[in-house]
Order: sequence, then structure tokens, then C-alpha cells
Amino acid sequence: MQKKLPKIYCFVDEFNLTDLSKLSKDICIIYRNYNDIDHLDNILKLKKFCKITKNKLYISNNVKLSIKLGLDGVYIPSFNKKINYAQTFNYPKHFKIIGSAHNYSELITKQKQKCYEVFLSPIFKVKKSNKFLDITKFNLIALNSRIKCIALGGITNKNFKKIKMLKSKGFASINWAKKNGLKDFRPF
Repeated sequence: MQKKLPKIYCFVDEFNLTDLSKLSKDICIIYRNYNDIDHLDNILKLKKFCKITKNKLYISNNVKLSIKLGLDGVYIPSFNKKINYAQTFNYPKHFKIIGSAHNYSELITKQKQKCYEVFLSPIFKVKKSNKFLDITKFNLIALNSRIKCIALGGITNKNFKKIKMLKSKGFASINWAKKNGLKDFRPF
């Protein structure tokens, strides 16, 4: 029996064709740019790129725009605690809500937001935070959750093999996937 391949997500904050062209076609792209106020041009370029390459595209924190543009879904960051996402909008069939959490209480919030998958982060040590989950804490949270959990944070070439020990449905990357393209790592 063939093992099901894990889902892979890559976060981007701009349309950069050289970085995006390195990505494999089965990597989902999440556009999040909290600095740029008018980012519709970047989103439209990404949508066109993803349509050609058959990547899935999610945008951060804007459900209305994601539905209006016919994207694959929306990403709700951990700092967004609004619970009324599921009741407010009429979603298309293929539309998915994904989110991120740093601990079990934030994961409960994401369940109330009707998230399909949740990024638990950081898994490994990162520069901007001294706290990280590591394999044991991640597995405990993932086993006690009804939501599919995705590993995020601190993934490098050195600790990439540790991902296989996680009870994760996949992993996400901000920088590492863009550098490596992950074409060499398929299939797992």
C-alpha cells in the first residue's frame, strides 16, 4: 500500500517568480503580508501563477476577498481570536479554513473557528522565540485534537528527518521550502 504524502505549505509575502518557480506543484501557498495595505495586485499575480502550476492558494485573514476571488481557502493566524467565521459567510464547497496555534488553548479556539487544519508552531527552535514545542509536546497536542495538525517553525535540513516522528499530516515552511524547492524530497 502506498503511503499518503504529507501536505506541504509555504508562506509567501510577495509575488517573487524566482522563489515560486522552485516550489513543487503539490505545495500549497499561503499569502500573508501584514505590512502592505494594497496587496490585491500580488494576490492576483499569485492566483494566475497558481492556476498555471496547479498550486492551492490561501490568503491570510481576509475571508471576503478569498471567497470573492475564488481561492482555495483562508488562513487565520493565531492572533485572530474571532469565533464567528463559520457563521458569517456562505462558503463554496472546496473552500477550507486553516489556522495556526501555539498551544492547546489556541487550538480549541481554532476548532471553534471551524478550521480544517491547524499549524502548530514553533516545532523546533527559532531565532524569534525561546519557546518551542518539540516532538513530544506536538504529538500530545495532535493526539488530543480533532483537527489535523501541521508542523511549522524551525524546520531545517538538519532536523527534517524528525518530522517523520511527528503525528503530523504535513509541514509548513516560511523560508526553508523556498530555498530548497522540496523537489528533491519527494516522495517521502
